[in-house]
Amino acid sequence: MLRRLLRRVTFTDIFMWLIGAVLVALVIYGTYRTLAAGKYGGAEWLNMTVTGLALGGIYALIALGYTLVYGILRMINFAHSEVFMSGPLTAYFAASALDKHGLLDTQPVPSLLLIFVVSMAVSTGVAVLLERIAYRPLRMAPRLVPLITAIGASFFLQYTFRGLFGSGVKGYPEPGWLKIKWCIGKEGTMCITITQALVIGFAVLMMAGLYFFVQWTKTGKSMRAVSEDKETAALMGIDVDRVIGTTFAVGGALAGVAGVLYALLFRQVQFFMGFVPGIKAFTAAVLGGIGNIPGAMVGGLVLGIFESLGPNLFLDGLGIKAPYQLKDAIAFTMLVLILIFRPTGILGERLARKKA
Repeated sequence: MLRRLLRRVTFTDIFMWLIGAVLVALVIYGTYRTLAAGKYGGAEWLNMTVTGLALGGIYALIALGYTLVYGILRMINFAHSEVFMSGPLTAYFAASALDKHGLLDTQPVPSLLLIFVVSMAVSTGVAVLLERIAYRPLRMAPRLVPLITAIGASFFLQYTFRGLFGSGVKGYPEPGWLKIKWCIGKEGTMCITITQALVIGFAVLMMAGLYFFVQWTKTGKSMRAVSEDKETAALMGIDVDRVIGTTFAVGGALAGVAGVLYALLFRQVQFFMGFVPGIKAFTAAVLGGIGNIPGAMVGGLVLGIFESLGPNLFLDGLGIKAPYQLKDAIAFTMLVLILIFRPTGILGERLARKKA
């Protein structure tokens, strides 16, 4: 058995495992140095965890779009980051109009719901058109063709919205009630803003709603059937094209919600805003197990927490100056580690040859 194992292990495998071992060792050493120094107290760690949960909720909502499409079509929709961008960038004009007339302060709930509806409608429309125009004609093409098409569609959408709305950064309006903080502990050291609570609450609500939709509704069961075997599902009377279109629509709606939450959290939008969150959400989907809905949720939350805690937890301990500037490296380091040690992700399963 040992001889058989040695035959299967290549030099590339050994090299990748060495890289992974070095990265893990650096993380452990940096974490030990940071905790031993006692530079941060419990309140600071809790504040960073809350920030990570808010960020992770956004990543999870975007990652669900990637994982829904992959679960049915076995393709990575790299244009999904632009679906995420399109909603809040368009809804910015609705938010500005509401803020100009003072409705965000006097009628906060209807105004916020209107912003979400506009963003979801635009993102859903873009996602459905993307599937109908760019992907459906290529349904039977080799897998590399829709992948290249997705990259091309991503650039097309980016520069279309740049042409429509300009290349400048637009500041999202922030009503006074979103600036309120709840603080606990000695001298109010542990604080959570209404914006963070809103982001976490909406993210959890949307994830729970999606899980219920997929598990217990007729359309959700059809989606799971198509994901398992499209040909057999069609023979059983399921409209495969309609189910795939619905999948893109659901992913687009979730991206629209995530876009508004992102805009409320970071207070700005632009035509290029989807690129970095999209890459990180894809990392979250891989981390949780691409094609696995609970996995995408878990992966997004884990990635958000690691990105928030990581710079101070282990980069600071390694003596790196201004470690928070390297927070984006955390996501890609996690992607490397998960691909080395567990390519299927946290909750992923090995695919059969036919599906893979």
